[in-house]
Amino acid sequence: MLPPIITLTTDYGTNDHLVGAMKGVMLKILPEIQIIDICHHVIACDILDGALTIGMSYKYFPPKTIHVVVVDPGVGTGRRPILVTGDQHFFVAPDNGVLSMVYDTQESFTVRHITSDHYFLRPMSNTFHGRDLFAPVAAWLAKNQQPMSFGEEVSDPVRFTLPKPRSGDGKVKGVVLKVDNFGNLISNISPEMIPQVFIPDGKYRLTVGGKEIPKVLHNYGDGGPNEPFGILGSAGLLEISVNRGSAARILGAQRGVEVLVELL
Repeated sequence: MLPPIITLTTDYGTNDHLVGAMKGVMLKILPEIQIIDICHHVIACDILDGALTIGMSYKYFPPKTIHVVVVDPGVGTGRRPILVTGDQHFFVAPDNGVLSMVYDTQESFTVRHITSDHYFLRPMSNTFHGRDLFAPVAAWLAKNQQPMSFGEEVSDPVRFTLPKPRSGDGKVKGVVLKVDNFGNLISNISPEMIPQVFIPDGKYRLTVGGKEIPKVLHNYGDGGPNEPFGILGSAGLLEISVNRGSAARILGAQRGVEVLVELL
């Protein structure tokens, strides 16, 4: 039997002791768990970036994986800690919208307010619930597999709608949702909205922040030096990239910049 898997997604970074302390707590409860780091460099206190990070990654893990997501600017306040049972996965997180993309991709899910405080570490810090609340809850869940023991169901989890593209008059207007570590600009535009962009001889005009992107390529290697181009990224969304360079730097573009496709 394979050991239980717990993933970690946080904005803690890796220069401090925080992630290590969380892992220590979990391993003391259940030494045989397998802990996987998805990302600890979510933009600090940025719930949207956290939602995108877990939303783009969780589905690639085996069923019954427990995902701990701690991007928690409201730590120590009245915001609820929650445990979400999805179609195939569990999620432990603050109830602040960081699981919004997860909710959007589940056929059904149950949300529980974590109130069974005998699972928590004592004394409880007001500034480090990742260690004292979310980590032990995840480990005890991996041990007992009984989400109902952690609290009652709630029907009003905090969630937000991710920015959606707008279309009309032969135009699709989207935005850059995320800038990744390579400087790729990940938009919110899917190929279903603009199939012409991804076929040979398609007629369109693509701009980012008013700057024209002359072509859409099939892979990074086809791009010339310092030449921004569009590409269908691994998230299934239109990206703007530069081969061995940063599209964000070359275009002077960041998250929130308009991505416009005009069909000709």
